[in-house]
Amino acid sequence: MKTTLFIGCVESSYVLLEAMLEKGYKVDGIITMESSAINSDFKSLVPLAEKYGIDYICTKNVNDEETVGFAKSKSPDVIYCFGWSRLIGKELLSLPKYGVVGFHPAALPCNKGRHPLIWALVLGLKKTASTFFIMDEGADTGDIISQREVIIDETDDAQDLYNKVLDVAKEQVLTFTKEFAEDRVKPVKQDPNAGNTWRKRGRMDGQIDWRMSGHAIYNLVRGLTHPYVGAHFMNGDQEVKVWKCEYELTDEYANLEPGKVLRVNSQTDFVIKAYDGIVHILDSDAVSLKEGDYL
Repeated sequence: MKTTLFIGCVESSYVLLEAMLEKGYKVDGIITMESSAINSDFKSLVPLAEKYGIDYICTKNVNDEETVGFAKSKSPDVIYCFGWSRLIGKELLSLPKYGVVGFHPAALPCNKGRHPLIWALVLGLKKTASTFFIMDEGADTGDIISQREVIIDETDDAQDLYNKVLDVAKEQVLTFTKEFAEDRVKPVKQDPNAGNTWRKRGRMDGQIDWRMSGHAIYNLVRGLTHPYVGAHFMNGDQEVKVWKCEYELTDEYANLEPGKVLRVNSQTDFVIKAYDGIVHILDSDAVSLKEGDYL
């Protein structure tokens, strides 16, 4: 076995580390956080470290002197960094013999960058991928060691896709961990001129504009639902989160303006006119609406 250090602080980090430990793979040190105000899917790795008796350190800055010193003390052959929002510095990148392995749930070299699962759903993509690569100083630009396609169904929401990708990723991690142990990993370089990079999303990217198509609104809602922050619309000064909806293309209300409230079943269940049909909100924050209101 190679000496392995594991870095992470989100749900996917926990799931992948747990899969390794349950299979009997040895992890020599863990770098994690105790809490985070940044990651909506934050999950500390401390419980796994304590359960399996693994030395660990909690940090806010993986590149600070104390954390790098901890990493050096383990003399790692390889570092796994899954689910850490900050870039890893030169000193850590150059430390392990086999490099630092990163994880990006997209089909690199396409779709590098931020919020890959959210963008995939919001843009209505039919497939994505689970990709592991040797990290360099760029963002998601390193040599690929494992990539597997993940199909996106029309009914998948953020949690569904998250689970699909993690199921595939667990198999990949177990496979290439064995390959590292046997010196059989063969990294493949990415074409530096290929692909695109997704930007960081902001609050306004999650706001429903009822002039959008019903399908676009549906994709926005399913892309931002749990475990993420939720899409939203404005009712006056009230921001209303939407967690689930369905849409219907219809000409029945073609003469009505987008944003008109067509039916109210409850404070969390109502129907709104969109550009090309109707959107049925099935789960939202409570909001007081009446038929004929405009949003």
